Amino acid sequence: MSPAVSSVPVTCTRDCPSACGLLAHVEGGRVVRLTGNPDHPVNRGTACRKVPAFLRRFSSPERVRTPLRRSNGAFVPVSWDEALDELAERLKGAVDRHGPESILHYMGFGERTALKIVNARFFALLGGVTTLAGTLCGGTGYAAQSLDFGPRVSHDPLDLANARTIVLWGRNPVATQPGLMPHLREAKRRGARLILIDPRQSESVALADLHLRPKPGRDAFLALGAAKSILEAGWEDRDFLANHCDNRDAYLALVARHSMEALAVACDVDACAIRELAKAYVAGKPTATLLGWGLHRFTLGHELVRAVDALGAVSGNIGLPGGGVSQGFEEWGPYDPELWGAGLHPPRRTFLMPQIGREILEATEPPIEVAVITAANPVCMAPDSALVAEALDSVPFVVDMNLFLDDTADHADLFLPCAAFFEQRDLVASFGHNHVGPLLPAVPPPGQCRSQFDIFMDLARRFPFARDFVKTDEAWLRLLVRPLLEKGVAWDDLWRGPVRIPDAPMVPWRDKRFDTPTGNFQLMTEVTACSDCRLAIRYPYHLLTPGEAAHLCSERVPGDHGGPVEVAMATEEALRLGIADGGPARLTSELGSLPVTVRHDPGLRRDVVTCPRGGWIKSGQGINRLIPDLVSAVGQGTPYYEARVDVEKAS
Repeated sequence: MSPAVSSVPVTCTRDCPSACGLLAHVEGGRVVRLTGNPDHPVNRGTACRKVPAFLRRFSSPERVRTPLRRSNGAFVPVSWDEALDELAERLKGAVDRHGPESILHYMGFGERTALKIVNARFFALLGGVTTLAGTLCGGTGYAAQSLDFGPRVSHDPLDLANARTIVLWGRNPVATQPGLMPHLREAKRRGARLILIDPRQSESVALADLHLRPKPGRDAFLALGAAKSILEAGWEDRDFLANHCDNRDAYLALVARHSMEALAVACDVDACAIRELAKAYVAGKPTATLLGWGLHRFTLGHELVRAVDALGAVSGNIGLPGGGVSQGFEEWGPYDPELWGAGLHPPRRTFLMPQIGREILEATEPPIEVAVITAANPVCMAPDSALVAEALDSVPFVVDMNLFLDDTADHADLFLPCAAFFEQRDLVASFGHNHVGPLLPAVPPPGQCRSQFDIFMDLARRFPFARDFVKTDEAWLRLLVRPLLEKGVAWDDLWRGPVRIPDAPMVPWRDKRFDTPTGNFQLMTEVTACSDCRLAIRYPYHLLTPGEAAHLCSERVPGDHGGPVEVAMATEEALRLGIADGGPARLTSELGSLPVTVRHDPGLRRDVVTCPRGGWIKSGQGINRLIPDLVSAVGQGTPYYEARVDVEKAS
């Protein structure tokens, strides 16, 4: 007789906007399956291809199950008391000798839960350590939309039920936001038209009725062209432009300054296709625009986002059910912001996340003495990986809290093994929808693995502030969700299933009042006349490193990938270079070169090379070794897609 199988509701905590509701199926004391939770109103029982990979990963024999301390160049097991005693002494010593800013807390986005705020509070109680500014992901988009609307607010995904046209602008939900797929499929069934704007033929092209492939980084000119077509036809929303916008005349002058032919050349999209896009925005209203994260990954990414925002305004889709220009949500928004602890001390030093390698190396007053890295793999995922590795090697004591000995662990002195998401209790909000979901421990962590919450509670017992800091997870969670409880959310309901944030709008800006200084929407007034001046002659290809369906960033299992990076090139371009499908080549940038395997892609632009991000350096990959550590002009984001490369056939 087989053991009974129970199902425990959990929420995916990974770096993905979906934050899907899942069910962990437990048999014989272990999780045997993860499936979509049919009671979640967003993902509706669906689960992506990454979910079974998560389960294989978390049960891998390569997973670290005991604390490790580096000794004579190799890791050796130590007890938790030994590990935390040394970490506490290192932290105290750094504060005593150099002040709290000699400690760096690098909190990544690999796990997004409410209790991660408590980790940050621990470091605030040390006196305020060096933390991070900017992002590797969405900061540019948030900052750009905040210039137009005020603090960014997106349409609820459930509002897609009202859309007649859906524009996926640089977004690939089939691979990177599968929780959105039930709503897109439902829209298609009722006759909604779907338009994909992406330089490559992504997995989402199967949904598209129209696919436009602009030159990377030129989406602003495509958006201006569509707005120009609307204005020339007299289809614009005149009331919105006249009564609810600032900078109208300057924006209209910007559009008038460029001919349609010039705009078509600038974005490399046929003028007829631009006019078809314009017509879809007006005749196909309500038109919902879903901005992807690829638009952020340029130095001038804010211009791309703002130009699309302005197109939404000109076409009359702002504040309209089924419309809007939506990019993301604030996953920390439902929680009490005071608990981060920033107010416990004067403002402290921050390092730019996009340039973390050089920031560490250039820090002198004080230098970094201790670095604590949580929920991140910066040596693999940050740009200019070699510089990040060099920087960590310059720090006297590096602590890595993770599950596997990944690229960052190779540069750590102390490794603390963490629990998987379904092995702990927490709450999860999303940067892709308006629901907060429960995280319940389906099984205990294996071996000596512990949740980060438990690690920090135990560590705090070694400090004078333990009396106020050390609490149960329930006590901290009740404090964190105080804003939700005060809005009428019942504590028990949070643990039964996903709860919608009470004051989150389904359709923002319906009253045409914006959170800007004037209360009006802010139209952009300028677009930089960018050109391919940066290294374009020596390095003719744009390097794009999108997410993929099978893996999430660097969350791999040792041994499940390796060998040369696979890059995609347009079939005709690869053949011009004499490179067969599956043939060897060398990918070169200003920072160095890597051996690669070339795959032909008939749907890719000829000036683009793509490869999935996240392969480990120790597995022979590590594409970020070729990407320079730039910073976006607005929002302190990471312009990965500014990287230029050359491809040469290899024997």
